[in-house]
Amino acid sequence: MIRAHKIRLHPTPEQAISFAKTAGTARFVWNWALAEWNRQYEAGEKPTALTLKKQFNAIRREQFPWTWEVTKNASDQPFLDLGKAFTAFFEGRARRPKFKSKKRSKPSFYLANDQFELGDHRMWVPKLGWVNMAEKLRFEGRVKGARITKTAEWWFVSIQVQMPDEIAAKKQAAVGIDVGLNRLATLSTGEGIENQAFLKTALGKLRRANKRLHRRKLGSKNREKARRQVARLHYRITCLRDDVLHKLTTRLATCYGIIGIEDLHLKGLLKNRTLARSFSDAALGKLLSLLSSKMEQRGGQVIKVDRFFPSSKSCHGCDWKWETMQLSDRVFLCQNPSCAYHLFPQDRDQNAALCILAEALRLIGLIDQAVSGTGSDEDVNLAVDAG
Repeated sequence: MIRAHKIRLHPTPEQAISFAKTAGTARFVWNWALAEWNRQYEAGEKPTALTLKKQFNAIRREQFPWTWEVTKNASDQPFLDLGKAFTAFFEGRARRPKFKSKKRSKPSFYLANDQFELGDHRMWVPKLGWVNMAEKLRFEGRVKGARITKTAEWWFVSIQVQMPDEIAAKKQAAVGIDVGLNRLATLSTGEGIENQAFLKTALGKLRRANKRLHRRKLGSKNREKARRQVARLHYRITCLRDDVLHKLTTRLATCYGIIGIEDLHLKGLLKNRTLARSFSDAALGKLLSLLSSKMEQRGGQVIKVDRFFPSSKSCHGCDWKWETMQLSDRVFLCQNPSCAYHLFPQDRDQNAALCILAEALRLIGLIDQAVSGTGSDEDVNLAVDAG
């Protein structure tokens, strides 16, 4: 298992300039390799990362001598990254690689495990020396590599460490989750997690900061100051959102062995111009991604229920469907006289979470082992044998 630890760096002004030069070199090599790849491909040739690297090294000393001023990984790794990007593109897993912009792309460069050294709260970088780190590496294992990136006006290093696989403890509890905008997530136990909408909260500050940015003269120092302020605001929003998502997914992955959740069509939801910004602010895609990876690490499983499954319209007690339900209906009322929940007001999102859990258990063949009820958390929660 490979895990990454992202740590903030505290470089001196001279070291920050060197970081920028190294990232600029990596961006230049990427763009050169991509242009040459496109040229050879259009000419009917079959370019590879290795042939492009040999071609670049043959002309590097004469045409690009300034690339020797920084670590060699800045000129080597972009070819490997481009090869992986095209492999993912040809397999249909990613979009076609694009050129990197000096202004819009995130500055970054890679360091192989033999190109840096870790100390106590510091790391050694070739041709630069020791750079202070905000904290020491938390993980113990074999260091595979590191990638240094810049976000807003701060530099970070993400260190990849190969660790032994954890022995996952079997957990018998199962839970269903209904995600949304009114509440970020509603569990089948009745617990609701608030959607704090950090972008919506900071929208006023962002608008004022963007106005201040566009009123500044192009190329001036005041415009650069305004640009950094906008970047800091975006970074703060991202940190607040990630903090909520990581704490929530870690708690769920620790407590439950089976989690049922809807397989949402996120790209389709983002096409709704009325709710696109709200869906982006909620970051439902990242929530599902973090939950899946953490459940896999802890030996659990995430069961994705089909996106067309009518979880909101169905009663979890008798499967009666409320065909005329509207988005404004926040309370579910079952109209089946033989149902135990007949005319019994239920929270719409909790009812949907219970339906999702029942469908998830049915998909893996454990529905007959479920024990359901109402009232306390222990009664509402469905306990199954995850083993």
